[in-house]
Amino acid sequence: MAGKIAAETFRSQFKTIDKDVVRWFPGHMGRGLKQMQHKLRSVDCIIEVHDARIPFSGRNTDFKYTISGIKPHILVLNKVDLINPKFKRAVGDILRKEYEHVVFTNCKNTNCEGVKRVFPLAQELIGKSDRFNRSNEEDFNMMIIGVPNVGKSSLINALRIRYLRRGKASQVGATPGITKSVLHKIKMSEKPLFYLFDTPGILTPKITNVESGLKLALCATIQDHLVGENIMTDYLLYWLNKQQHFKYVDYFKLEKPTDNILELLTHISKMHGKTLKMRNHLNQYVIKPDLDSAARIMLTAFRNCDLGKILLDEDLLPPVSKTI
Repeated sequence: MAGKIAAETFRSQFKTIDKDVVRWFPGHMGRGLKQMQHKLRSVDCIIEVHDARIPFSGRNTDFKYTISGIKPHILVLNKVDLINPKFKRAVGDILRKEYEHVVFTNCKNTNCEGVKRVFPLAQELIGKSDRFNRSNEEDFNMMIIGVPNVGKSSLINALRIRYLRRGKASQVGATPGITKSVLHKIKMSEKPLFYLFDTPGILTPKITNVESGLKLALCATIQDHLVGENIMTDYLLYWLNKQQHFKYVDYFKLEKPTDNILELLTHISKMHGKTLKMRNHLNQYVIKPDLDSAARIMLTAFRNCDLGKILLDEDLLPPVSKTI
């Protein structure tokens, strides 16, 4: 019944007034891209990490053509634990048309099969490749690349703990942009001797597809305040309704689905006691719902999977793959 209501009366397209809302390319990203290119002569294999919730959206195409080139290239889709497992095969099949080697990981799980696979696969690919100016070197170098906050540092630390039994070598945080420059070599293994270059997260200089940019923002690859939590939650609500994912109705104790983000955020603010004391036009104090706090609560619920394990690129899959 809820699905029928959403299909008949809710928005079929998402419209935003500000087309520049997701165009964000800090100076350190441009510098980082140049640093990566300068390091390429010293690299044997590229490991590109992306968020499994947005396997098609937001990947920087510059990586494949200006960074990787003819180097062996592994695409790692991290945070696979945050998506519905039924989509994993379909996503992998599509991506392997472009990338021969695709690995799904959950770097928070020390026994993750994907994490176990990354290092042996890199060794195998390097062994089969022409190492050019590094053919006489006994050590092996990898470079890890990706957009901000997809788990590059978490993968580095997971691999180090697995193969070196050592503590963390790279800072991890929920805020995109922690790693600002290409670091010195990080030792990953003794036998064989493997090193890895960590790199800053690099977005595309211009995100022209608004929905793709908002998906990136929902996955925290862009700092929330630079896009706007209210715009992000409005898109999330639109997307959930369009894909008929109505778990938010029960989670936020609604009577029925809604297509009105102000209505939903007002409800959430009341539910959590989030209010603001403000003066009105008569200079009198009035109590109003704190919509910004409510938006942050909704974003946190999405990111913690309280609204379900969601593949934000589900709408980009062929219809047949959604039923597998």
